[in-house]
Amino acid sequence: MNLASHQRDDEYVRVLSRRGELTVKVTRSHKPARGSVFIPFHFKEAAANLLTIDALAPYGKIPEFKFCAVRVEKLEV
Repeated sequence: MNLASHQRDDEYVRVLSRRGELTVKVTRSHKPARGSVFIPFHFKEAAANLLTIDALAPYGKIPEFKFCAVRVEKLEV
């Protein structure tokens, strides 16, 4: 998450899209744009593919770019 986010490093949050949800640990960084969340999609424990569309490009049959709108909720302990 961007450094401007209200979450803290090592805090767990729920990330929800209209296609699914994940629980992930926050690592804040200056790399994502403000208001953006980056989740690696190649790790089983953070399966970001659950949040995005599973469509393939019509000719190359490669996955579409993986981005979508999400909501981030702090998990209460």
